[in-house]
Amino acid sequence: MNTTTTWQQKIGHQRDWAWRGWQTRYTFMRAVQETGQPPMLLLHGFGASIGHWRFNLPVFAQDRTVYALDLLGFGASEKVSTDYLVTLWVEQVHDFWQTYIRTPIILVGNSLGSLVGLTAAALYPEMVAGLAMLTLPDTSVLENPTWIKPAIAPLKLALNPIAALAKAIFTSPPIFNPFFRFIRQPKIIRSWVKKAYIDTTSVEDDLVDILSSPAYDQDAAVALRAMVNTMTQQNVPQYTAKEMLPQLSIPILLVWGQQDVMIPPKLGPLFARCNPRIQLVELDHAGHCPHDECPNRLNPIILDWLASHFPVDALQSEQLHCA
Repeated sequence: MNTTTTWQQKIGHQRDWAWRGWQTRYTFMRAVQETGQPPMLLLHGFGASIGHWRFNLPVFAQDRTVYALDLLGFGASEKVSTDYLVTLWVEQVHDFWQTYIRTPIILVGNSLGSLVGLTAAALYPEMVAGLAMLTLPDTSVLENPTWIKPAIAPLKLALNPIAALAKAIFTSPPIFNPFFRFIRQPKIIRSWVKKAYIDTTSVEDDLVDILSSPAYDQDAAVALRAMVNTMTQQNVPQYTAKEMLPQLSIPILLVWGQQDVMIPPKLGPLFARCNPRIQLVELDHAGHCPHDECPNRLNPIILDWLASHFPVDALQSEQLHCA
């Protein structure tokens, strides 16, 4: 008898939720042994989904309820044409919290999910008890010389029409759709993901399926084209990590794979200077997705951080022991 567990079985109880009329997907696992710990919500990175947490959900759910959410446009959530601002995903997270949780949570994010989690913690402090970020895609902490902006302003002004034309050509359906059909192929995705992982043996068939399958959903090309258009919009208001991090008074864990080729690891110490509550862990022999590449090393780091900031009180520990 085949007893192999699929990645879908590892991530708990999947459900659909209608958010603003759009179908979105989430999953949850109840605590094996309830200890009164804050619930946890996991937020994936760009192009990923709830399946990317298959090695983490069961571990964290030993003593707390854990949720994971497919951000709009990703995973099994609906692929729509809209402005994909970080604040849109933050509003999705907040509405999900109000609908299903309604008690302070631990947010854990990878890459884009980290930026969404950080922004959610800054905008909705009543929602977040703690924040763990696995890399953070933000460059606001990089200091440029004061002469840079005025020096490059004329160049930017001259290049704006060219950039706008290039974007219009690239995102036109006749150009963009064939390109999208090419890059969504599992063999192309496997090749791309190997650049994000140091241990390429981690790039196995389940991972490729998790990352490639949503790209075959209806309107997947439409959603990605909308994301590209949003990312290249001019004068879009945005919150930066440099502004948000000093505002937070909650425990913060920042883990950075030291072989991350997607986002430079040198940013980690710069972010850590923004708030004394940040615990920075520089993880050697790890790339952009340590939760999936080396979960046996990453999971204990998060659990130890949780235990140090959210301990089970002595009375509850005694009750659990007696039970």
